[in-house]
Amino acid sequence: MCLIYISPTKMKTEFIKKAELKKNWVLIDAENAVLGRLAVISANILRGKNKVNYSPNSDCGDYLIIINSDKIKFTGKKLKDKIYNRHTGYPGGLKSTNPKRLIEEDKSDNIIKYAIKRMIPKGPLGSKQLSNCKIYRKDVHPHEAQNPKLINIKELNRKNIRS
Repeated sequence: MCLIYISPTKMKTEFIKKAELKKNWVLIDAENAVLGRLAVISANILRGKNKVNYSPNSDCGDYLIIINSDKIKFTGKKLKDKIYNRHTGYPGGLKSTNPKRLIEEDKSDNIIKYAIKRMIPKGPLGSKQLSNCKIYRKDVHPHEAQNPKLINIKELNRKNIRS
């Protein structure tokens, strides 16, 4: 039997320091995009899971800009059947709404925000990562100076877009 000795100095887990961290700006166009698939892609970008130096205990994700939130698509009957619940904290304080009502109230950016928020871990780190996401209803945004890199989600998978 041959025993192989592995030196403990060769096996190290490297953690990225805040000074070494480089955050990029990413732009996603949500026109005709399926909500759930857009939310998964967005949550992975915000958490930094698309990077080589991902660490679950640090904010290593990028800044994200989502435009055209008015033109998001749903699969099936989710537009009228999906329910968003929240509680005020008082007895009998359960409040409910659905995506159709949010679109009628011009709050379509909240639909995408709720979907992404539920895919990010709860706590202070998740709140910080969610604050790096900027969602706009139209195709104009005030972040042109950051030169965001456009990610075409249709090229990632043909199921990401509904016509």
